[in-house]
Amino acid sequence: MKKYSDLIKDIKNSSSFQNPSWESINPEYVARMQLQNRFKSGIEIAKYNAAIMRKDMDDYDNDSSKYTQSLGCWHGFIGQQKLISIKKHFDTNDKKYLYLSGWMIAALRSEFGPLPDQSMHEKTSVASLINELYTFLRQADARELGGLFRELDKAEDNNKNEIINKIDNFQTHVVPIIADIDAGFGNEEATYLMAKQMIEAGACAIQIENQVSDEKQCGHQDGKVTVPHAEFLAKINAVRYAFLELGVDDGVIVARTDSLGAGLTAKIAITKEVGDLGDQYNSFLDIEEVNETDIKHGDVMINHHGKIVRPKRLPSNLYKFKEGTGEERCILDSITSLQNGADLIWIETEKPHIGQIAKMMNEIKKTIPNAKLVYNNSPSFNWTLSFRQQVFDGWISEGKDLTEYERESLMDQKYDATELANEADQKIRTFQADAAKEAGIFHHLITLPTYHTAALSTDNLAKAYFGKDGMLGYVKNVQREEIRQGIACVKHQNMAGSDMGDDHKEYFAGDAALKAAGKDNTMNQF
Repeated sequence: MKKYSDLIKDIKNSSSFQNPSWESINPEYVARMQLQNRFKSGIEIAKYNAAIMRKDMDDYDNDSSKYTQSLGCWHGFIGQQKLISIKKHFDTNDKKYLYLSGWMIAALRSEFGPLPDQSMHEKTSVASLINELYTFLRQADARELGGLFRELDKAEDNNKNEIINKIDNFQTHVVPIIADIDAGFGNEEATYLMAKQMIEAGACAIQIENQVSDEKQCGHQDGKVTVPHAEFLAKINAVRYAFLELGVDDGVIVARTDSLGAGLTAKIAITKEVGDLGDQYNSFLDIEEVNETDIKHGDVMINHHGKIVRPKRLPSNLYKFKEGTGEERCILDSITSLQNGADLIWIETEKPHIGQIAKMMNEIKKTIPNAKLVYNNSPSFNWTLSFRQQVFDGWISEGKDLTEYERESLMDQKYDATELANEADQKIRTFQADAAKEAGIFHHLITLPTYHTAALSTDNLAKAYFGKDGMLGYVKNVQREEIRQGIACVKHQNMAGSDMGDDHKEYFAGDAALKAAGKDNTMNQF
């Protein structure tokens, strides 16, 4: 954006402002409104943020300490407050994104009510949330800039330059969203249509997974079913075509594999020659060699490297993979996706273990040296127990005395103050930085943090307010803390846009404007 003074000058000198009937229109007010609404469309947002992500990816390639992070947000307000908080505490939102979780869409934004993470929610709800998030983030821009403009109007001449400098160097709250398209919600055409909606709403990065669309499961549940690579690559192509059609050439595709926990497939891959991609996929099938006399009615047989074999088929008509092949399949999935249009990969694991992740990434990097991982720091993991057990196992290998610890009971509160628990907590604290350095994780996200924080804070309030504390339960634990911590929402009328409305009334009506922010506004108490 142009500098504040230059923008005013350009507007004042534009041909439109030579119209004598426009005398009541103030060019400075127009400049302010333009600065408060710098993004005019979702496509503009997608292009802006795609460039940011590409730069961040380059930065990470040069320095692994420059990893990126996000939190999943299920409502525009939650996303807005997250970005306001980040700017308040860290003065910048550089390398801070939003994650749009399909899980939270299903559980919290479906018209059917709460649903499991199985792609049963409305397709349009994903794009709707992207649009909602960016509406709230743009409003955060307008609110903060509006405050600076009001400061400017009240400032003495010698202080105005400082405020104008803040306006000229304003950092938007609009940041990249990595948006979950699940398994594409149908065939590749359905994936393309949905991807277009998401990009038009502002998504610069779309995450897609290699599960069967109509059998989709949460990555941390059982019963996951993968598809042959050709089917998944068609959907990656569909997303890329959507980006290119809409002019978002830098759009980012995150290819997720659930193969580590998925022991089933719905299809036997087509293969034309030994060693091709279909053959590699089929080589992981759990098979048994048979002869003609062993073949039963309805059996499915394939010629596998010159042998007639029978893939093990379940009553569900799904085929089993061999036990213990998950890591190999993840590696193949990741390499194949990166070689065929994906920009980043995501490996869904059952626990947060840097060694396990690094083992797979090191194999992938033998083929794709700059491979980068998006990783789910999932609330589905019991982080406390997992890391205490990791420390426990490490101490065993070091020959330490562990007689005071029981491995399966390490979650017990009695261990909280122990040396083992402290070491585990330290490993959790540095997990992001360590994993970025050792396991190629470019982006760390937590899928469901605001789902859990909403539940926890509501429980605490309900317990206090409806209990013996009564009104003090709200005042002491919420309002007083908002005031003392400088939480913007304590002035909830301002957060909802009341002050901006007053500004606009003044622009439109001058001295005749009826404003809400007078002496009797209770927000003046804060």
